[in-house]
Amino acid sequence: MSRSNDWTKSLADAQPVPYWLDGPGRPRPEPALTGAETCDLLVVGGGYSGLWTALVAKERDPGRNVVLIEGREVGWAASGRNGGFCSASLTHGLANGLARWPAEIDRLQELGARNLDAIEAAVARHGLDCDFERTGEIDVATEPYQASELKDWYEELGRRGFADGVEYLDAEAVREHVDSPTFRAGLYDRRSVALLDPGKLVRGLKRACLRLGVRCYEHTPALALQPSGAGMAVRTPYGSVRARTVALGTNVFPSLVRRVRSYTVPVYDYALMTEPLTAGRLASIGWKGRQGLADSANRFHYFRLSADNRVLWGGYDAVYPYGGRVRTEHDDRPETYARLAGHFFTCFPQLEGVRFTHAWGGAIDTCSRFAPFFGTAHQGRVAYAAGYTGLGVGATRFGAEVMLDLLAGERTERTALEMVRKKPLPFPPEPFAYTGIALTKWSLARADAHGGRRNLWLRTMDRLGLGFDS
Repeated sequence: MSRSNDWTKSLADAQPVPYWLDGPGRPRPEPALTGAETCDLLVVGGGYSGLWTALVAKERDPGRNVVLIEGREVGWAASGRNGGFCSASLTHGLANGLARWPAEIDRLQELGARNLDAIEAAVARHGLDCDFERTGEIDVATEPYQASELKDWYEELGRRGFADGVEYLDAEAVREHVDSPTFRAGLYDRRSVALLDPGKLVRGLKRACLRLGVRCYEHTPALALQPSGAGMAVRTPYGSVRARTVALGTNVFPSLVRRVRSYTVPVYDYALMTEPLTAGRLASIGWKGRQGLADSANRFHYFRLSADNRVLWGGYDAVYPYGGRVRTEHDDRPETYARLAGHFFTCFPQLEGVRFTHAWGGAIDTCSRFAPFFGTAHQGRVAYAAGYTGLGVGATRFGAEVMLDLLAGERTERTALEMVRKKPLPFPPEPFAYTGIALTKWSLARADAHGGRRNLWLRTMDRLGLGFDS
């Protein structure tokens, strides 16, 4: 293990900005809306959820008049600062999906696979230069009990017919893919995860929307939503938009539909990015397949290579601020960066001396079932999708299609899903939300330290459908 003073030295030059949003390729924002606009569809929010909704709407009907407004700059929040893991899962992993929607899990898996294929096709069709690599992901065990659990889960996948493209790796086999002295086993899913550059994807989606005729206004927050004749009206600082229908892609930020707000809370996630690895350093850890990786603890890390062979290392700490308000002061957390750096060099002691160039954090919209939820308001003229809980890079495109189906009043294979028709349990008010989340975090850490054994609190949460094991 590296010495703690080395961990802090590795952070000396780290800039507190997301790596994906740093650099000369950042485009100028579109002008803010001034005056009155009218359209068929107004999309509120310029992250993945809003951008996919605008793009798919124009692909379905090129003549549709679409306006997108964003409160700051497109992709500045979670869509531009995540790890770039684009998963086929719509349910925050198969285990969560099986626990919550066993009767429709086959359909959910099929729709998720098709959604990832559609993203790959859109990358090619629209020339989205986002370093898309369908390299898969390895879940790694770093404790003996985790290795046993991975083996049991692999056997369960086989019994249920979900093992196609999945390979169990023992300690020697997993270290042939990526060499860490902490790795005891792995489960390699070769098909269901792609890696990409989140910032480049946001910028590419914005360009594609503009090419198709979407009118995009940045630095234009939506202040209020109300009925207006047969449609809806949204007030902005310098103007307003009247629209036949509205799609809300605001996710972690307070919804314009007030009753939706209790379904999500912000949980802050943090990440580091190293300098580019030299050829010798990269060879010392292998990683020739460029897969994404995540460890199997409750408080887990996710890590991957960028296009220029930097290592992104994130996760572990999940911070919920009392009151559940999204504030920029929570985006930077040096104590978490130091902890992550120590964990990084424990995993890869071969990389001692590597320095981090970027360290950042931000809020994730988390809901109690850890998978997105959907709905409508104002007699079906407004649709929303939220609660992606950290797996929105891929699932937001599916959510866009759901919102468009709901606004069209259509019963489709998507809107017929129980997952789409039913909501998660809302979070309680303070201080109960903070107390419950803090107790859950403490219990998960305790489970990690005691062979994965879940205490009474976690078992109770499991029975209530609120358990969390990823």
